[in-house]
Amino acid sequence: MHRSAAPSRRGFLLATAGAGAALGLAAAGPAAAGTRPRPFGRYGSPAARRGPKTLYVAPHGRGDFTSVQAAVDAAEGDGWTLVLAPGTYRETVSVDADRTGATWIGASGDPRDTVIVYDNAAGTPKPDGSGTLGTSGSATTTVRADGFTARGITFANDWLRADRPDWTGTQAVAIKVMGDRSAFHDCRFLGHQDTLYADTRDLGLFARQYYARCYVEGDVDFVFGRASAVYEDCHFRTLVRPDLDAAPYGFVFAPSTAGANPRGYLVVRGRVSSEAPDGYYKLARPWVPSSDTTARPMLTVRETQLGAGIDAVAPYANMRDDHPWQDQRFREYRNTGPGAATTVPENRPQLTRAEAAAHTRQAYLGDWRPYERRR
Repeated sequence: MHRSAAPSRRGFLLATAGAGAALGLAAAGPAAAGTRPRPFGRYGSPAARRGPKTLYVAPHGRGDFTSVQAAVDAAEGDGWTLVLAPGTYRETVSVDADRTGATWIGASGDPRDTVIVYDNAAGTPKPDGSGTLGTSGSATTTVRADGFTARGITFANDWLRADRPDWTGTQAVAIKVMGDRSAFHDCRFLGHQDTLYADTRDLGLFARQYYARCYVEGDVDFVFGRASAVYEDCHFRTLVRPDLDAAPYGFVFAPSTAGANPRGYLVVRGRVSSEAPDGYYKLARPWVPSSDTTARPMLTVRETQLGAGIDAVAPYANMRDDHPWQDQRFREYRNTGPGAATTVPENRPQLTRAEAAAHTRQAYLGDWRPYERRR
């Protein structure tokens, strides 16, 4: 019998950062006698603001705002920084396109401490009764603006299929990112189906996104969309499916790259692990949406450890038979692990060494270099 990870996962998301010891989180050490903890760490406070465009958010007070959305609403224009104190922010958050150059910082530096979470799904009824939210509408956090950066934050959607087994709209997005030059450093993305929606605002925008040292978990198509996205040193984890008795449980990647876009998803020096039995997951399938039937999904996975949860014999599958994965731009290069074993060569398209030189973070991101360290 396969164990269900859902109760413990929901329990974690509902817990506040104050329960860190019970959850195995790193302890910051006891506060000195007679002192109060500093919820914003080294990033200042409302009384010692780092700059006129820095706002402080704390769910239990001591900040400028108690909700992330309230701080976003106040941060009109370009270049605002939001410092988020440890805690659980149960809300939906939307960043409009005109709020460019925003930076969100989890004050503790540990993404497990600062969690933005909600539980909408595609099948959730709209408040006005006009239908359901749909996949995009289910997102806990939506970022439309260019130049967005997040550090040390967990973005989550804790809606569970087990709560509504009669629903067909089971997509439940943790975050939808649509802007160009969007960067996430040391963040976590938690959900089940459609966890991380790395997308663009429109078909003509080839939005660049960068994910460094991030953790993403889910089951069906849980990293998907049409952005030009680089995932560097990231960990992808596939979940158990108590509702299914047979493979496949799901797919890690489902890119929907526009046909005119020369850069899709690039995974470099990553890791794919699994809670599920060996071979129960596919690495990817192409998403050619009805809104863009000319899409030609692109995924390159290189120098990445693929665990036994990935079906090594047939790691790719079709989403629709009229758009076979073999016609898309799926390639691998120097991957390792049992899930990377080449048992059927035609099912594992490989880059040559010369071709691999064109699949780097520099090639995908151009003159934007979010990977360079800045003081």
